[in-house]
Amino acid sequence: MIRRIVSIIVLVLAIAAAGQAAPPAGGVVNINTATAAQLALLPHVGPALAKRIVAFRKANGPFKKTAELVAVRGIGERSIKTLMPYLVTTGATTLTSKVHLPRRHASSGTANVH
Repeated sequence: MIRRIVSIIVLVLAIAAAGQAAPPAGGVVNINTATAAQLALLPHVGPALAKRIVAFRKANGPFKKTAELVAVRGIGERSIKTLMPYLVTTGATTLTSKVHLPRRHASSGTANVH
């Protein structure tokens, strides 16, 4: 009985660890130190939004959590979910090329594959 319980606990811990997002292979962006050009490498972030992030950071100080980015005009809850795997608040910015994600089909929520 105890063996079974231990096995279940190990399984649950393994599933929880697997569900945690690892940094993407392409790198991450430190939202507290990145330049506008580096921020523009993020998916769905262009030069104008990148400049707003830098301006917000200068006006309000560093971000404590990556989720605080929703306070920047142009970033909503849906955007932050897309961006989260690429964001950090400490360490180096390691993303070196623009991230292009597949587009979602509006009616079905599935990615368009061409």
